[in-house]
Amino acid sequence: MLRNLATSLINSRDERIVTTLPKAKELRPFVERAITLSRQAQGLSNEDSKARALHLRRQAAGFFHAGNVAATSLGGKRGQARPERTAGVAALKRLFGELGERYKDRPGGYTRIFKLGHREGDRAELAIIELVDNPREIEAHETEKKRAKATTAKKKASKKAKTETKGDDEVAEPSASE
Repeated sequence: MLRNLATSLINSRDERIVTTLPKAKELRPFVERAITLSRQAQGLSNEDSKARALHLRRQAAGFFHAGNVAATSLGGKRGQARPERTAGVAALKRLFGELGERYKDRPGGYTRIFKLGHREGDRAELAIIELVDNPREIEAHETEKKRAKATTAKKKASKKAKTETKGDDEVAEPSASE
């Protein structure tokens, strides 16, 4: 069950899944260990790095389902296409490619859990578990920065306009009274 949840979380487009709270709490350390392995593989830089990276990749493969078992029997026949890669293999590829690079400098805490409330049918407590620093979150943060910068620029422009208007009024008044 944890392997399926981990595969779904890593492969999901939004990098979040909805599940029950106890499952989410069990999944968190499971996924974080796999991400830590990919992070360690990204940090290797000596001569034995290829062998060590392969070792870490094989350790992380234990957190996901194995690839296509029937691929070896179909691979020898001519004219037959190989079956598509399974979700576990795709998750491992994404974990060591994109996610390992993203979390290279982060010391831990790769997931976040939000409580949603109770499910209608059985009153089970639902939760969202998501990966932190996902592209959607980063985009929202950048949009917020741009909005704050635009608001600050507007305030400065309005203050400048007010001071110029005050300065013109003060200069205009003495000349009118003279």
